[in-house]
Amino acid sequence: MRCYCHSQQPFALCCQPYLQDVSPAPTPLALMRSRYSAFVLGLGDYLLQSWHPDTRGALTVDELAHTGRDTDWLDLTIVFARGASADEEGAVEFKVRYRENNRVVTLHERSHFVQVQGRWMYHSGQLNPPKIGANQLCPCDSGKKYKQCCARR
Repeated sequence: MRCYCHSQQPFALCCQPYLQDVSPAPTPLALMRSRYSAFVLGLGDYLLQSWHPDTRGALTVDELAHTGRDTDWLDLTIVFARGASADEEGAVEFKVRYRENNRVVTLHERSHFVQVQGRWMYHSGQLNPPKIGANQLCPCDSGKKYKQCCARR
């Protein structure tokens, strides 16, 4: 079975080890993908545990699980990702499409991730972030222009 995060990888080799706490997600991108899969599967425990305690507010496992199960998740598209296992911070910009009240909605976010005691955690996000110009440096920190890097995906 292919992974819910649309990576085209088998679920058992992609998000499943993180969701079952076999190993922590090694990068912000891996955590982002596993969080999307957790929403699809309604895994409120994983979503709460991977959300930084300083920014999750009063969210509960039940609320997060309910949100996931009651949504018709359609797909995840990664715009760019930055952050390696040795970094303390990272970012992932993504678009998620889902169906709500018989219409398709797109959620576009640039998420900020921090590493706490060796585990990546979702910290915060900016909805509908400003568009990256083709000639700007790519936000993935490759040193290349955006049009020659992540825009090609």
